[in-house]
Amino acid sequence: MSLPRPALDPDLAARLAGMPLGVTLDAEILLQMRQYRTPVETYLEGRSLDHLEVEVETADGFAMPLSIFRQAGANADAAPCIYWVHGGGMVMGDRFANLDIPLEWLERFGAVVVTVDYRLAPEVSGSTLVEDCYQGLAWVAAHAADLGIDPARIIVAGASAGGGLAAGMVLMARDLGGPAISAQILICPMLDHRNDTISSRQYAGDPGVWTQEKNAFGWKSVLGGTGETEVSPYVSAARAADLSGLPTAYIDAGTAEVFRDENADYASRIWAAGGQAELHIWAGGFHGFDAMFPDAPLSTTARQARTAWLGRFLNAAA
Repeated sequence: MSLPRPALDPDLAARLAGMPLGVTLDAEILLQMRQYRTPVETYLEGRSLDHLEVEVETADGFAMPLSIFRQAGANADAAPCIYWVHGGGMVMGDRFANLDIPLEWLERFGAVVVTVDYRLAPEVSGSTLVEDCYQGLAWVAAHAADLGIDPARIIVAGASAGGGLAAGMVLMARDLGGPAISAQILICPMLDHRNDTISSRQYAGDPGVWTQEKNAFGWKSVLGGTGETEVSPYVSAARAADLSGLPTAYIDAGTAEVFRDENADYASRIWAAGGQAELHIWAGGFHGFDAMFPDAPLSTTARQARTAWLGRFLNAAA
């Protein structure tokens, strides 16, 4: 018997109706889903931007692509940086996924946006994904002057799996003594491989954008047969015993999604450790609602709140 669930926002429910949503994810479905990618030109159309492509060599010799965007002709030498980590359950997506989110902050705040194409599971596993992201971040910090970035205002941000990897990078940077991260924006982040909260169980057994079953496939792809005690907190940030000493966080999710409870718990544990986090749980929002339907009224409200928080933070940090 399924658990009772918070109702979807009526407008979002109408938009979602009829979409081909499934319950499970497997290797065959993943192969099909990986074929659907939004070209970067879709996001760049109508925007006046400078676009630079670089490759960063990881510790194991992989040439990892980074894309760098800034306002065309910008000559600022101390711009804030948004280091964007894409979503996709750790098994799909690329560095251009949901690029409209950080590009809004580029236009609003003059930020330099850097997006990372970390390797995906199951082709790689364990800590490789978060280490890829961290090594890209280290390269950005080391080249901040060349990129016109203020090294004291590097903000990591990501959605879904990207939010989880961003949280892992923040923990890693704290423990390794850098690079300096001034803030973290975690949008419906994928934080807990245990996948056993009430909200995880509520969104199981029926078709959805991201279900408990799909979540289990993503985590299994990353962790394989890793024993429970061997799971790194850099991979599954909810496992971190100590959340002290972290940069201020913005965390949001919907009431009607798998990650609701692990996201609320992560914010609560940051507060318990003496840190600062702003948490928004949007009534009736499903996983990734504001990325799928950015013009929906609830999506507009969620995006505006996120952008307003970033504006307050940047004003205070200036």
